[in-house]
Amino acid sequence: MAEDDPYNADEKDENSDDLAHDRTNMAEDRTVMAVERTFAGWMRTSFGAIGIGLGFNALFDAVEPWWVARAIATIFIALAAALAVVAQHRARKALGRMSGHAVDRPDAPHLRYIAWSVCAGALTLILAIWFLLDPASSGSSGSG
Repeated sequence: MAEDDPYNADEKDENSDDLAHDRTNMAEDRTVMAVERTFAGWMRTSFGAIGIGLGFNALFDAVEPWWVARAIATIFIALAAALAVVAQHRARKALGRMSGHAVDRPDAPHLRYIAWSVCAGALTLILAIWFLLDPASSGSSGSG
């Protein structure tokens, strides 16, 4: 019984080196997948920060002075852009130290494209919040 277990084989057995190598490869594959999941989690957090910023701007649009809600929304959206860039940097750095064996490693340029697209979208939203909305029409400071 114990003789048949490949994980309890004698150290002199030539298969023990192969099994150790296979376990190491599987551990590295799991780590590659964990880095992918972590990157995806940071992207979700980034989109959540964008949603909070837009929601805050929409909910408190009538706050006086008019720029307060926009400034707080800008902070959240800028945080989202920074999170995306930092996440791709950390993921590329971690994946650079590993190689996939049985799983496909994500390509570094794809991670960069995703992160910089989120960053560009966030910065575009900031510009839209500040320059496309008329402060006179959004507040209660109209004439009449």
